Amino acid sequence: MPARRIGVVGAGRVGAVLASAFRAAGHEIVAAAGESDASRSRITELLPGVPVEKPTAVARAADVLLLTVPDDMLPNVVAMLSASGAIHDGQYVVHTSGRHGLAVLDEATKVGARAVALHPAMTFTGTSRDLPRLEGCVFGVTAGPAERAFTESLVKDLGGRAMWVDEDKRTLYHAGLAHGANHLVTLVTEAIEILSAAGGDNPADTLRPLLEAALDNALDKGDAALTGPIVRGDVNTVRAHLKDIAANAPQTLPSYVAMARATLDRVVLDGRVLPIRAAKISQLLDGAAGFETVVARPPQPAARPASTREGGR
Repeated sequence: MPARRIGVVGAGRVGAVLASAFRAAGHEIVAAAGESDASRSRITELLPGVPVEKPTAVARAADVLLLTVPDDMLPNVVAMLSASGAIHDGQYVVHTSGRHGLAVLDEATKVGARAVALHPAMTFTGTSRDLPRLEGCVFGVTAGPAERAFTESLVKDLGGRAMWVDEDKRTLYHAGLAHGANHLVTLVTEAIEILSAAGGDNPADTLRPLLEAALDNALDKGDAALTGPIVRGDVNTVRAHLKDIAANAPQTLPSYVAMARATLDRVVLDGRVLPIRAAKISQLLDGAAGFETVVARPPQPAARPASTREGGR
């Protein structure tokens, strides 16, 4: 693809990194918009020499406009830039939202712009560490037939590969990524908290080889990779887990119960846990709130009769 003049509105973790990668691929980054101190620092670090401008100025200067703003802000940004005349006929307008497809760019296409949805299936730090991670990264893309070749070229310049997502499946696509990646972070953080409560001095290092192996196995084998007390039907172990988690890391109990229940459902369906054991585990999970009430909250002293209280009558 010939070199393009690319402008970036929203120099967050994603925008600054993608712009830096496009620059390395030979494109010109004409300007970037970012209001926060963090965004301006990213522009300085990842896009040295690129002028910081208002969004309207960025849009007017670019023949490819990269919108990397939060999902809920995107419709307003598109509407504002289109109404002001900053988005113009023949310009490519590319957003990086996972949830949104092309409909969110309707105001831009009404003034003659060409719409592309391009979402990297990757988590970002907003630093140069992200750049090598783009190699082989999947991008969930949606575009019209006339923009398909251009979109594939963009992905190629970033070192990635395209996964074409239908307009009406964008939200579902994004939900799958969020459920896997975002909730994984929560799960790992809570596991670290539980190990810390158990006295572990470096829970992250304890978990790292186990989680890396579990993730590899899950990606390769799916449910067949499951191990642990649920798949073994170890009722007493699950009971002990619930009791000790409630006593020492109660903030993690709801997610433990939710994931245990989801795991139990899966191994019951494929026959690895006998119904009688599954029923006992399910009963324990149903009563998990009782563990939290009885174990996590210390007993309160009984109230004295009103006549013996200070000020009582």
